[in-house]
Amino acid sequence: MNHLQNLKVLSFPMNNLTGSIPATIFNISSLLNISLSNNNLSGSLPMDMCYANPKLKELNLSSNHLSGKIPTGLGQCIKLQVISFAYNDFTGSIPSGIGNLVELQRLFLRNNSFTGEIPSNLSHCRELRVLSSSFNQFTGGIPQAIGSLCNLEELYLAFNKLTGGIPREIGNLSNLNILQLGSNGISGPIPAEIFNISSLQVIDFTNNSLFGSLPMGICKHLPNLQGLYLAQNHLSGQLPTTLSLCGELLFLSLSFNKFRGSIPREIGNLSKLEVIDLRSNSLVGSIPTSFGNLKALKFLMWAINNITGTVPEAIFNISKLQILDWGQNHLSGSLPSSIGTWLLDLEGLFIAGNEFGGIIPFSISNMSKLTMLDLANNFFTGNVPKDLGNLRKLEYLSLGDNQLTDEHLASEVGNLPVALESFVASACQFRGTIPTGIGNLTNLIALDLGANDLTGSIPTTLGRLQKLQWFCFGDLSALQKLFLDSNALAFNIPTSLWSLRDLLVLNLSSNFLTGNLPPEVGNMKSITTLDLSKNLVSGYILSRMGKLQSLITLSLSQNRLQGPIPVEFGDLVSLESLDLSQNNLSGTIPKSLEALIYLKYLNVSFNELQGEIPNGGPFVNFTAESFMFNEALCGAPHFQVMACDKNNRTQSWKTKSFILKYILLPVGSTVTLVVFIVLWIRRRDNMEIPTPIDSWLPGTHEKISHQQLLHATNDFGEDNLIGKGSQGMVYKGVLSNGLIVAIKVFNLEFQGALRSFNSECEVMQGIRHRNLVRIITCCSNLDFKALVLEYMPNGSLEKWLYSHNYFLDLIQRLNIMIDVASALEYLHHDCSSLVVHCDLKPSNVLLDDDMVAHVADFGIAKLLTETESMQQTKTLGTIGYMAPEHGSDGIVSTKSDVYSYGILLMEVFARKKPMDEMFTGDLTLKTWVESLSNSVIQVVDANLLRREDEDLATKLSCLSSIMALALACTTDSPEERIDMKDAVVELKKSRIKLLM
Repeated sequence: MNHLQNLKVLSFPMNNLTGSIPATIFNISSLLNISLSNNNLSGSLPMDMCYANPKLKELNLSSNHLSGKIPTGLGQCIKLQVISFAYNDFTGSIPSGIGNLVELQRLFLRNNSFTGEIPSNLSHCRELRVLSSSFNQFTGGIPQAIGSLCNLEELYLAFNKLTGGIPREIGNLSNLNILQLGSNGISGPIPAEIFNISSLQVIDFTNNSLFGSLPMGICKHLPNLQGLYLAQNHLSGQLPTTLSLCGELLFLSLSFNKFRGSIPREIGNLSKLEVIDLRSNSLVGSIPTSFGNLKALKFLMWAINNITGTVPEAIFNISKLQILDWGQNHLSGSLPSSIGTWLLDLEGLFIAGNEFGGIIPFSISNMSKLTMLDLANNFFTGNVPKDLGNLRKLEYLSLGDNQLTDEHLASEVGNLPVALESFVASACQFRGTIPTGIGNLTNLIALDLGANDLTGSIPTTLGRLQKLQWFCFGDLSALQKLFLDSNALAFNIPTSLWSLRDLLVLNLSSNFLTGNLPPEVGNMKSITTLDLSKNLVSGYILSRMGKLQSLITLSLSQNRLQGPIPVEFGDLVSLESLDLSQNNLSGTIPKSLEALIYLKYLNVSFNELQGEIPNGGPFVNFTAESFMFNEALCGAPHFQVMACDKNNRTQSWKTKSFILKYILLPVGSTVTLVVFIVLWIRRRDNMEIPTPIDSWLPGTHEKISHQQLLHATNDFGEDNLIGKGSQGMVYKGVLSNGLIVAIKVFNLEFQGALRSFNSECEVMQGIRHRNLVRIITCCSNLDFKALVLEYMPNGSLEKWLYSHNYFLDLIQRLNIMIDVASALEYLHHDCSSLVVHCDLKPSNVLLDDDMVAHVADFGIAKLLTETESMQQTKTLGTIGYMAPEHGSDGIVSTKSDVYSYGILLMEVFARKKPMDEMFTGDLTLKTWVESLSNSVIQVVDANLLRREDEDLATKLSCLSSIMALALACTTDSPEERIDMKDAVVELKKSRIKLLM
């Protein structure tokens, strides 16, 4: 293009241009305007782009894929009036030479990855009217010098990492129309001077850390204000009555602050208002009747306050309303029968958690635009409107915890709109059967019909709901927990139910279930709780159930089961509770149950069992209550059964001895060998072949030799080495039975290694949980110590956080942290001796094939007795993760683990190590997160969020909850820290929010 020396305008916007921008373009000295916006151009800008182009007035390169830094020579284009680099991938800081552009009027830098501080010498650009730098990573404070840009009309600095206060010098910008500083880390009070800029149309300080109250005369000098956005700060005090003086106001957003007092009735004079958002404050009193005058209103939201009384009926006549969100208050009265006559544009009605009563108006069915209807936790009575099926756009319907008396659930559910994604109707006193028509709701994600009076069977059509994540079975393999207990369901348990390989909890108790247990019950490899008690299940208990080796609780009581207790139940190595009472079981109690070292509760009473009660293993701790009303049982006196007949046993032994001595032995060794082989073959044919892991499970205590470990690891070869540290090496090995394991070999020359080995053995001996790395066996000689552990093929959490080409998305990180929290909950609350891990960090969280997390390395863990709440130790954990009392005084408790967990939670979602180089002096990972608690977007890993995400707001809300939980875990005072039971609940709430 060098020959086009008279070219003045080069304009190719909104094409499909690709490749880089030719450097020769910038050599055309006559050019005044370059516009290449909205293309697919890439590459960087030439550093000498302005050397030959001093006349250029407009440079528009927005909406491309340009990258690299802005050339330092940009300041040589001294005639530039418009620069637009928006919506690209530029990085680095803004060159200081930009201050030379004294004719610059519009500067658009938004939606890039610029860093550094906003140059203070922008104040030299006195003609600047628009400064748009939102959605970058600018840091530092807002330059006071911006206050000298007397012509500035629009200032956009939202979604950066700016800190400090709002300069009062901004109050000098008398021509300012738009002031947008939202989603930063800005703190302090709002300067009163801001509210004196009479030209302002928009004030947006959303999602910062601003505090203080609003001036009582806030709107006296803001006659043109159309939008006031102050949500998600720490503002307090009462709402000024002078808000009514902002006569042009369209949007009033003050949610998620600490405002108190009543809602000023004067707000009802703002006739142009379209949005009122007062959610999550501490407002009290009643709703002003003047709100009925706001005929332009579209959004009216005051959820999560303490507002009382009835809703003025005139509000229900505002025909333009689209969203009503009044949940979690103390509102009462009934909904007007005409609500569906006037509010035809309504898309969301949220009034859950109030005291509304009466019937649900049938006219709601006229609101054809309604997508979300939440009436839960009120006192509504009567039937559900039969014509809800008319609401073809309805996606969310929640009626739970009301006093509905509908006996025709079948017809209502069958008529619900196909678009429905969530239907919550728990504790509604519904009666009748679950309708087959529910299978038509093919978009359903969540279905809650718990705590009703349902009868009949679960329809097979439920299998059509391929998107269902709550309450599903058959092909719906995502389900982990299914609770249908305490209804009146009567059916044969579908075989498809047993194909849910990821199901952890199945509770069908207290119904009228019939039929036999099918062989497929052995497929539920992950099940931890199975409760079929109080039903009409018949037939035999299958030996296949012995394969459910994750099972912790099994209850088959109060059914019609018969036959023996399977010997294979001795393989249920995780079992802690077994209830087979009130059946028709016969035969003996298998002696194999003595191997169940974790079994704490056993009940086989009210059966027809016979023979001797085992007296080893867990039976030492059982009482007579476990064996009542089995008349043919015998055993130790404390079981309160008859004594076993020793004479019969002696006579039987004498008979067997006679046969052995005088009949079998003379036959000769050859015949004996033949008989032995035949018996062995017959026994083998009748046995289920154990899985390779069976012979190595905890409880067998079968040690492994050093020679076997050498063979398993190719002589501890370098190719098998998967980890090393000061205390030893970890190798991948394959045992002789084919089981792949991790072998942790301790370096006994390292001080403390032996103590670590003994500690891990002591701690892990009595615990078992799906989120703990399991010790399979050990090898212990005078000069060699090793643990054989479950192999975790996906390595450590640390690898996934910080290694190249590894990435965890938001839901994966949340699932992992729920797993870790569940492990700690078990250690802290469900073990006979409380266990404190003492060294929780990413390298000690390992991931299996399914990315399920397992907590590892109990080398410095501590066991607390029932009388102990803490211990003192000289062994320190890892710097950055230790609780203050652990590091300073050596005191450890379950609260020490909670602190470490909180730090880990911050690290996982911020992807910042607590010892990152950015944390110096008083700045730590914790204080950094704390300082930006109202601007979570500045804290979290940038890879978790994308600007184009449709659910960005949901993700931000979820991440805010997670970071708030992390701070609750890391308070300086151990007593004020949350416990792990509550932490698990909060994390699961966040997951539900994310999946909805």
